[in-house]
Amino acid sequence: MTQWQERKQVGEAHEARVATALCARGWTVQRCGQGTYAPSIQRALARTASALRYFPDLIAARDGELITIDAKDRMPSTHTDRYAISSATLAAGLLFTATHAPTPLYYVFGDLKVLTPAEIQHYTTHTRRHRSGAWVMVTTHQAHPFSDVFGAIANRAA
Repeated sequence: MTQWQERKQVGEAHEARVATALCARGWTVQRCGQGTYAPSIQRALARTASALRYFPDLIAARDGELITIDAKDRMPSTHTDRYAISSATLAAGLLFTATHAPTPLYYVFGDLKVLTPAEIQHYTTHTRRHRSGAWVMVTTHQAHPFSDVFGAIANRAA
């Protein structure tokens, strides 16, 4: 299995976990973005700098409220007290947020903690970036608990 295939499996499992957690809180969830495209489109997107590469993974609605989610998990060998977000992902997230306001975009990490692109930009403005400039790092303690952002698990009357 290639590294890309392994990352794809980890990402898809995390997307499913996030979708399940949202559904348990009363959200209706639909997959969107690159993972829903035909393989030929996915390959073409991989060769471009288009912000479409970073389109959110999920769109959800509850009681007339609309949100988007970019599920961000990491490989098991990379557990630290920081989240690494690619600079390109952050730039696309900020652009998406501005273009689609007032619909928010949330990054949901493997530990089911949540940050927005604007929060990541704010928290990393005065920090040291990765030498290549390709990544920004934000400490995990800056993130919000999933239930604080998306609500508690819905009571299901029997």
